[in-house]
Amino acid sequence: MANRLLAALVLLAGNACVVSSRADDTAESIPSRPNVVLILADDLGYGDPHCYNPSSKVPTPNIDRLAAAGMRFTDAHTPSSVCTPTRYGLLTGRYAWRSALKKGVLNGYSPALIEPGRVTLASLLKRHGYRTACVGKWHLGLGNAPRTDYAQPLTPGPNTVGFDEAFIVPASLDMPPYVFVHNDRPTVAPTEHVAGSKMRRHGGGGFWREGAIAPGFRHIDTLPTLTDRAVGFVRKQSADTPFLLYLPLTAPHTPWMPTEAFQGTAQAGEYGDFVAQVDAAVGAVLDALAQQELADNTLVIFTSDNGAHWTPDDIKKWQHQANASWRGQKADAWEGGHRVPFIVRWPGVVQPGSHSDQLVCLTDVTATVASIVGAELSDDVAEDSISFLPALVDRSADAPLRDTVVHHSADGTFAIRSGPWKLITRLGSHGFSRPRDVQPVAGGPQGQLYHLGDDPAETDNRWLAEPQVVARLTRRLAHDQHATGTRPDG
Repeated sequence: MANRLLAALVLLAGNACVVSSRADDTAESIPSRPNVVLILADDLGYGDPHCYNPSSKVPTPNIDRLAAAGMRFTDAHTPSSVCTPTRYGLLTGRYAWRSALKKGVLNGYSPALIEPGRVTLASLLKRHGYRTACVGKWHLGLGNAPRTDYAQPLTPGPNTVGFDEAFIVPASLDMPPYVFVHNDRPTVAPTEHVAGSKMRRHGGGGFWREGAIAPGFRHIDTLPTLTDRAVGFVRKQSADTPFLLYLPLTAPHTPWMPTEAFQGTAQAGEYGDFVAQVDAAVGAVLDALAQQELADNTLVIFTSDNGAHWTPDDIKKWQHQANASWRGQKADAWEGGHRVPFIVRWPGVVQPGSHSDQLVCLTDVTATVASIVGAELSDDVAEDSISFLPALVDRSADAPLRDTVVHHSADGTFAIRSGPWKLITRLGSHGFSRPRDVQPVAGGPQGQLYHLGDDPAETDNRWLAEPQVVARLTRRLAHDQHATGTRPDG
């Protein structure tokens, strides 16, 4: 109710300012058209930033200062524990398993995943007068069919889903083709071939698959290039026109290749050094906003597309818990696969140094931004997106904004979260962690049920002990799977 009421107030206000009341009854105005900077790290874990894990072995001063100036969410989740479906959900406000992608990820030659005509965060803001840009890892497909000919325009792509400007790499940095794409054309065609590197998680050298590469393209240069492009975009902006910058970084996903300036800066090997370089990229964008005198009217969101690819062997070797104390890692149905850092800075609206325990999902960004700009979402738009604006303007609000979040592992296994309870429909991680898949036995649990309040490490499977909870969550998952969406007023 609070969510719908606040959205209605913003809608009535149009381009003016609405007045919100916090718990202390202090009236504060909410800008109706702030700039939006959305930074998405790639494979960054909940436990990498110091503001989430004081024992982190990685220096993250810029992410920490962002948290000190804003709100840190402690129960934020990606809709999937791998990247392509999370990116789809972030930009569309819709779970990717409702699309053509039922498991896994796309590759660099995949056709476009976002359906023609589907409203995205970018197209929504463009309709409200925003300048929109995407700089970074796309990984949502390009074109209408599997593509090997990069001499033709790469459409549909970012420009056809609402971005005025795009400077991207097609997929993960360990997937060919290795090329920069400006809008719908490669900056240099990928006419050469690179051999696959050795799979080395540590010891330098990086990892990538063999395939097409543009002449002069170097993996190690990618993150600096994208950072410079993002900073350049910010420096071109003014207070006259609001803008959206979507910055999906390529790191710290493999290949772990920090530049020389960051080598040895962390105590978690090349991965830690690469995270430190990600932190510096965040700092460069924040500094550019300040230098352009845009920071005070800019909503900054920083998060990750899934948990870190950090194994028990990595934890043992480096004594660094990239996913904090959550069980598992990237790709898993367990918490380490999808619980991520999520920080929001919005000067004058979000209280500095605050935190929220609200259950949120990355799909919720679209509805939240829609509430801010006064956009009414129809039933077939951002179906799985629920505004967390009430949490931003009133950190004392206790009423849950979300009833459920549906989780999805790399192999397409479902899980559902409701209150403190989490149900996973099968046994095992169904991602990268062992055991990946456990077959049920007669008389044993058929899936997993955890009470995250009592058992945040997901060690006590209560499937047999709580049959009523299993039945309730199973019904709710089936409902959410077959409904057109999960937004209460959608």
